[in-house]
Amino acid sequence: MGTLIIVLTYIAYVFIVVVYTVKVLAWLRMPPHIRWDLYPVIHEEHYRYGGSYYEQQEWWKKPRPKNTWRSLLYSLKDNFTMGEYYERNRLYWLFLFPWHIGFIFIITFHILCFFAAVAMYGGLDIGAVSAHLAGRVFYYVLLCTGGIAFIAGTFGSLGMPIIRLADRGLRTYAMPMNFFNYLFFFTVYGSGLLSWLVLDPNLDEYRTYWLGLITLTAPALHTMTLIHIILFDIFLIYLPFTRSTHYITRILAYYFIRWDDEPNLPGSDLERQIAGLLGRKVSWEGNHIPTGKSWAEAATERGFPEGKKEKP
Repeated sequence: MGTLIIVLTYIAYVFIVVVYTVKVLAWLRMPPHIRWDLYPVIHEEHYRYGGSYYEQQEWWKKPRPKNTWRSLLYSLKDNFTMGEYYERNRLYWLFLFPWHIGFIFIITFHILCFFAAVAMYGGLDIGAVSAHLAGRVFYYVLLCTGGIAFIAGTFGSLGMPIIRLADRGLRTYAMPMNFFNYLFFFTVYGSGLLSWLVLDPNLDEYRTYWLGLITLTAPALHTMTLIHIILFDIFLIYLPFTRSTHYITRILAYYFIRWDDEPNLPGSDLERQIAGLLGRKVSWEGNHIPTGKSWAEAATERGFPEGKKEKP
């Protein structure tokens, strides 16, 4: 069983990295979006009142400075706190926030366990009474991140289906997949919570597990911890096929859609991209647009296309 756990874990981590990389590259290669021109744009100098570089005379001749740090901090804060949900529906946020926090912290917990295992392999003793400060810091950080992950994730996974069913507006847009995810995530977090509270209060087994992964040595773990680790590996493989990809797409949407105020200037890369897209053929037709012509022709020709002649 220990060897199976090692193989499954390596497959899970390689799989999720590869699939997310392929998805991100595919998203980045997509055509430019239709401009929103929604203000305020967070990187603008006068974003607080919704100002933009359009306010300047002959703006196209002047540099357009962008505050990258402000954009980055805002997107990270919004992704972490789910602030827009808090403003719109605070009861929903009460369950959504711990659910998302559980996800963030369980990933963080396992990443930190990897670094702790590397330190242990190098000879560092990790524990509450370790002779080394780094060992004690590792111990308490792992205890906090793991505890928050299991408690928040379990609470959120229980509360989300309840609030989805209780709120008529949320219930209307819920799908069976949502409720399957809540149940599956509950088993992941709940198994970890049970293992922590009942069997492994110091979370020692997770460090042993990761040390076994590094040294390719089958770890000796309790059955409940093994169940949690197997569920977590399946969770990693399943994750790219769920809506949880919005952890990435949300940030991409900020930078490439909501905050993208790049002007279409003559000779720019954007102009060349748009020209290439306008040259593509229309693959569908309607009463207002002909098929077979380029988008540029469809957009510039006058009048309506002749209707199809019905077969006798």
